[in-house]
Amino acid sequence: MRVLICDDHTLVRAGLRRLIESFDSVEVVAEAASADEAVIKARQTLPDAVLLDLSMPGRSGFEALDELRRACPDTAVVIMSMHDDPMHVRAALERGASGFVVKEAAPAELEIALRAAASGRTYLSPQVSAPQLQGYRGAATGVEALPPRQREILQALGAGRSSKQIAGDLGISVKTVETHRARIMETLGCRNAVELLRIAMKLHAGP
Repeated sequence: MRVLICDDHTLVRAGLRRLIESFDSVEVVAEAASADEAVIKARQTLPDAVLLDLSMPGRSGFEALDELRRACPDTAVVIMSMHDDPMHVRAALERGASGFVVKEAAPAELEIALRAAASGRTYLSPQVSAPQLQGYRGAATGVEALPPRQREILQALGAGRSSKQIAGDLGISVKTVETHRARIMETLGCRNAVELLRIAMKLHAGP
């Protein structure tokens, strides 16, 4: 996956580049310090995703988002912001953003958001509450952000199935189940197996 970073702070861009390039098979193809530069470099490099800060001097990130959607319709845009209020989130989604990540998010969340956006899905930080997103069914948070197979595995864990039993049920290897478990924990922000099991049991029990 090829990513363009847009933030007006040099140190922030440097930190984001190091973080993003630590993700497997992800490359930062360009950096931009303004909305205008973001559009120019996106046209030049045609990245899979743009990580775009909303708060910049001059033209806003929203204006850049509008132009990016017109100039590079195949490029997904993930908004990165210190704001998580309904106005900012709704405005970003209405303008075609594929993700909204708050700046205090964990590093793993940024990777999830970028990969979701590049694959045509929408990811929103868990800090963005559900009432803010009524009408945006394509937006996924928490368990909803998991692919169908991982939700299936999480349901099975909640039903008390072991990794070996789940592997047998689904016709996959135990190693594959464990890989899915690790990705589920990463997506849900679980620090240990106990937290994962608590969420799994709640999901299995239903509303």
